Amino acid sequence: MFRTTLRSSVQLLSRRAPSTILRTQGTAYRYLTQEARSQIQKAIEASPVVLFMKGTPDQPQCGFSRAVVQILEMQGVPPEKLKAYNVLADPELRSGIKEFSDWPTIPQLYVNGEFVGGCDILLGMHQSGELETYFESKGIIPKLEELADDAAAPSSNSDASKAP
Repeated sequence: MFRTTLRSSVQLLSRRAPSTILRTQGTAYRYLTQEARSQIQKAIEASPVVLFMKGTPDQPQCGFSRAVVQILEMQGVPPEKLKAYNVLADPELRSGIKEFSDWPTIPQLYVNGEFVGGCDILLGMHQSGELETYFESKGIIPKLEELADDAAAPSSNSDASKAP
């Protein structure tokens, strides 16, 4: 009996305002405090490359976090330009970063304050070669031309550079 009543009520509601019902279904409301939002923003701006991950770069505690760390190493991102935050150590950060970026998964990578993506995005960019170009354009890693120029230039300590 209850099912029949419920079914007819839902049908009546759906005839009246189907868009309202669809919009409210599955919506989860989270509220990130201004203080937490400010702390995350400061963390993102504090370093050129910021990674929110499970574990640490030395000891990732998730396969996706491990994959992102390996991608960053293969791309040649200098450790001094990378700051990683372990979301497992702070439950508020773990949920807050998802709301901050409007991205449902961890790890999350930010470059020069800009959200890049998670593991799947980074893996695709890495495989296509786009990630290297992106890091070069943001000044995270040197461009190949700069490396070639540095290698071709004589060093100041060589005998060829000394005047007779």
